Amino acid sequence: MANKYMDTSLLDRAIIFAVKAHADSERRGKGFPYIVHPMEAVEIVATMTPDQELLAAAALHDTVEDTDVTLEDIRREFGERVARMVEEESDKFVEGMSEEDSWHERKQAAIDRLAAASLDAKKVALGDKLSNMRAIARDYAMKGDELWNIFHVKEKSEHEWHYRGLAKSLEPLKDEFAYREFVTLLDSVFGK
Repeated sequence: MANKYMDTSLLDRAIIFAVKAHADSERRGKGFPYIVHPMEAVEIVATMTPDQELLAAAALHDTVEDTDVTLEDIRREFGERVARMVEEESDKFVEGMSEEDSWHERKQAAIDRLAAASLDAKKVALGDKLSNMRAIARDYAMKGDELWNIFHVKEKSEHEWHYRGLAKSLEPLKDEFAYREFVTLLDSVFGK
């Protein structure tokens, strides 16, 4: 029986929208549907807040970056606040540069953007980054340093630099269990 006191209509619409946007997409090298990642991000954000706009932004966080969906589509369907959080969470690609060549620049821009982001946007980002770090920690436990070969940038030290920078930008959430789990996983993969 559904909880009659919680209106989840915005989140429900966001999940359906995200499922359609990511249809037929596989999580890189994982063998399962891409939508599993945004749904895990929603679950993580739900440990920090019941705010339906934040949960919707978590469901939608990769739609602009990884599908044909535009920020205008998100704004029209879900409002300005959700669109702003999705934008703050989306990588900005560098014109005329490959993903690999622009990786460091894009990741530094993401770290800087996240450092300046609102606490709400940080929560959405933590949902995404912790989901990613859980996957990295699982895969690293099984594959060791071979794991880095599935990424555009293959140097473990670059991934450590990126994730440690994200942890610093997310430090205002240090009292959240999700943040502590994130840092614990970082240390388990990259050392203290």
